[in-house]
Amino acid sequence: MTNPTSIINPVLNSNSVMTNIISRLDTLTPKGQILGNYIMQNPTKAVFMTIKELAETCKTSEATVIRFIDSCGYKGYSEFQQALKGFLDTGLTLLDRADLKGIRKPDINRLNHVVLEEMSNLQYLYESIDIHKLNAVVDYLVQNPSVYVAGSRLSYTFAYFMGWALTRIRKGVTTIKGSDTTAIDQIANAPANSLVIMVATTRYPNELIKLGKFIRREGHTLVLITDNTMSPIIQFANFFLVVPMNSIPFIGNTSNMLCVIKYIIQELASRLGEDLKTHQQKLEQIYLENDILFNLHA
Repeated sequence: MTNPTSIINPVLNSNSVMTNIISRLDTLTPKGQILGNYIMQNPTKAVFMTIKELAETCKTSEATVIRFIDSCGYKGYSEFQQALKGFLDTGLTLLDRADLKGIRKPDINRLNHVVLEEMSNLQYLYESIDIHKLNAVVDYLVQNPSVYVAGSRLSYTFAYFMGWALTRIRKGVTTIKGSDTTAIDQIANAPANSLVIMVATTRYPNELIKLGKFIRREGHTLVLITDNTMSPIIQFANFFLVVPMNSIPFIGNTSNMLCVIKYIIQELASRLGEDLKTHQQKLEQIYLENDILFNLHA
């Protein structure tokens, strides 16, 4: 059984689903209090339950569960589950995640599990992504001549890919590794009013939080691409995009974030017109003259 008090961070999670339930617990009906206490004591079980399963476990009715969700301020059970997943994803340790995924259990078809989980995540992304916010990120990239892409630890994988891809379609792009102390120097020396695209995934490195605060203090535009509405860097962002996930990862979810980045790259490329062709022609000439890439006809 997971003890929720071991997960809650009173600073980062002041608006979490757990503090939401705690603040309303005394005003709930006796059956509502039973539901609230069960969820707080067993969040890793409750997060995967259907309304029927939660009602049966707490020996109450499905209607009571729905009223409980409504009294906690959520528009539906799906929104409540996403809030609970977000809470868990920011606080679970590596050991918690291994237990949650049954990593140490024998005789499991892990390939089947991994593929089905990613398919479910991608389906959820397709159905849930806010296309207007997604295109707004592209708008920022169109409007800003100086772009920095930052990430750290797992998110540096995505930031590096995004920065690398952007350099293939436009000028003025620099990739920053947030765990490198020179990241502060790069931001301090950046042209005024630069655009910084930061990718941040759970569990959020403190170095990225500090970098986000510094970016905002320097007066640059910070656009955050993150995986959770509880991301602590949102408070420093001029604009943020949450990439929806349908599961709690063992190490990290990759497919959804990469799909979003690939969309941003391709949508930006489609808007660049002749500038894209000119830029790519120049790059291909450089590759050829300097023997950078394998050439079958060389």
